[in-house]
Amino acid sequence: MVEVVEPAEARTMLSARALPLDAIAGECVSTAMLLVAVVGSGIMAERLSGGNVGLALLANAIATGAALVALILAFGPISGAHMNPVVTLAVALTGGLRWQSVLPYVAAQIAGAIAGVWLAHVMFELPVFELSSHIRTGTGQWVAEAFATFGLLVVIGGCRVHTAPVTALAVAAYITGAYWFTASTSFANPAVTIARSLTESFAGIRPADAPGFILAQFAGLALALPFLRRPASKSAQ
Repeated sequence: MVEVVEPAEARTMLSARALPLDAIAGECVSTAMLLVAVVGSGIMAERLSGGNVGLALLANAIATGAALVALILAFGPISGAHMNPVVTLAVALTGGLRWQSVLPYVAAQIAGAIAGVWLAHVMFELPVFELSSHIRTGTGQWVAEAFATFGLLVVIGGCRVHTAPVTALAVAAYITGAYWFTASTSFANPAVTIARSLTESFAGIRPADAPGFILAQFAGLALALPFLRRPASKSAQ
């Protein structure tokens, strides 16, 4: 799920010199906070919805969307608030991030996502270490993940010409809606998918089903690339 390319000045800074440690830390912390929002709100929603799955999903979607706005605005100036390996790859493939920065970003995102799940478990007094048994597989789910990821990247790419608040609101609105209009509830994020395989809560996915989701997400990235613009050079600005 999630996540946004950095503003033009931040992109220039990150591509012009070695990746600063605060950017890596920003990706780790922001992704952890995103997973606390996704998993924590799912646990709370399931507990309070009285077995109404639709109500629980609505609460989960709204909480995730609200958290996304805050996290993108807060961490955008630090790291770009990608919070998502496919977003990081899309930024690198369109010239917005140096390739040597991709692996540290992705590692930070995965580590942060797992830490966020564990923190949510601690807060809600659940076992820290779990494996999900929630079945999420099949052609419909995979197509949904490819489409959700494609749509997320196209929204992000289209918002590059706008200021950060517009992008934050657009990404959050898309993810909130995609919870409902995709069969998979729009993971759209390999780091999120890996981390959500480690929770038996409402947000979980079986570890055996995670690879199919991740492959579909990368397919969505491939489909979105022709629609993504390269950032304007300084001479053109």
